Amino acid sequence: MKKLTLHSEAAYLLANVVLAFSVAMTAAADFGVSMIVAPAYILHLKIGFLTFGQCEYLVQGILFIVFCLLMKKVRLIYFSAFLTSLVYGAVLDLWRLLIPAFNPAVTAPGSFSFPLRLVLFGAGEILTAFSIALFFKVYLYPQVVDFFVKGIAWRFKLNLTRFKMICDGSMLLLSAVLSLIFFHGFRGIGWGTLVLTATNGLIIGLVSKLLDKTVEIRPLFPKFAEKFAL
Repeated sequence: MKKLTLHSEAAYLLANVVLAFSVAMTAAADFGVSMIVAPAYILHLKIGFLTFGQCEYLVQGILFIVFCLLMKKVRLIYFSAFLTSLVYGAVLDLWRLLIPAFNPAVTAPGSFSFPLRLVLFGAGEILTAFSIALFFKVYLYPQVVDFFVKGIAWRFKLNLTRFKMICDGSMLLLSAVLSLIFFHGFRGIGWGTLVLTATNGLIIGLVSKLLDKTVEIRPLFPKFAEKFAL
């Protein structure tokens, strides 16, 4: 079967839009958001004057500093990962503003019927895996959280899927600690978060293999792409 051709730049934009949409979906389902976005979501619930997307800037900025320390170098091109985080955060806030079902000021999270919440959660998990798999296949850096996984796995020659699962577990632990400190209970995380933590890395791996079989992703600007080599 002939593979579809998709330029890296288009895949990058698609990944940003789909990831923000999927996060808005899982937040609306209210079974617990992904462990990756949970720290920012919990901060947003605690610090009401900052949007969900703006809290993502804060969390990913801290993680970016940790990334540079582990890489033992700072390159100007690395900052494009934080730029991706800015784009993702802005699109996330836009989805939550424009779509009434995703806007907590219009529709309270978890107020849908249980079957519809399950659909939102399941679709959100699949779309999240799809977007992350796309990010891992383009030269443009993903948002800091995923760039951290991709870069550190490359730096220390780690299995990408396994390291992704380790990072997911670490973010879950951080989210639980923040929730207990701020709310003396669990807010923003739930059984859905546990499901995502256990399955996200595996689903991303499966989606990645499917993309390898069906899509050829290549840069529209190869010379420019060379500047992003780790």
